[in-house]
Amino acid sequence: MAGSDTTAQAPADRPAPDTVKILIAGGFGVGKTTMVGSVSEIAPLRTEEPLTMAGLDVDDLDGVEEKRATTVAMDFGRITVSDDLVLYLFGTPGQQRFWFMWNDLALGALGAVVLVDVRRPRSSFAAIDFFERRGIPFVIAVNGFHGEHPYPVEDIRESLTLPEGVPVLLCDARERESSRDVLIALIDRLIAEAA
Repeated sequence: MAGSDTTAQAPADRPAPDTVKILIAGGFGVGKTTMVGSVSEIAPLRTEEPLTMAGLDVDDLDGVEEKRATTVAMDFGRITVSDDLVLYLFGTPGQQRFWFMWNDLALGALGAVVLVDVRRPRSSFAAIDFFERRGIPFVIAVNGFHGEHPYPVEDIRESLTLPEGVPVLLCDARERESSRDVLIALIDRLIAEAA
């Protein structure tokens, strides 16, 4: 066909790549949308809506008073690791009133990243509990707001009462390389558990 781009078409005999579903979870305002956006090779799908006066009695804005929007369903991004492996990233909503969606989002997920804000560690306890109860392997990514990591990894592990097998990584969700390294650590954990 004249004018068509045939380089983007995969050969008919090439098998479809394996896909891996990964959740990016954590409390409200920990950086889930930012992480998905920083590492996705496509423009991420976002379902953010402005925070309104109607939510003031429902939403806990302590520590995130500057936040103006919230994810109401999910974020979605994609990373092609190789010709035969693609990661699909699903960012969960962080506010408690949207947690009912987590069960559906978790269907088929092989692993998860739990983002933690050390200024508000309690906001991530529910995500840790969610994945522990379902037996979904996860890693902890401590998002350094303003580029700061005031606590050592072992102190964070102890405060979250994590077992030794759960990796704890310091990251900056705004930085592609940092978010990529967190995903690599999760994939390493999934491979180790599969072996």
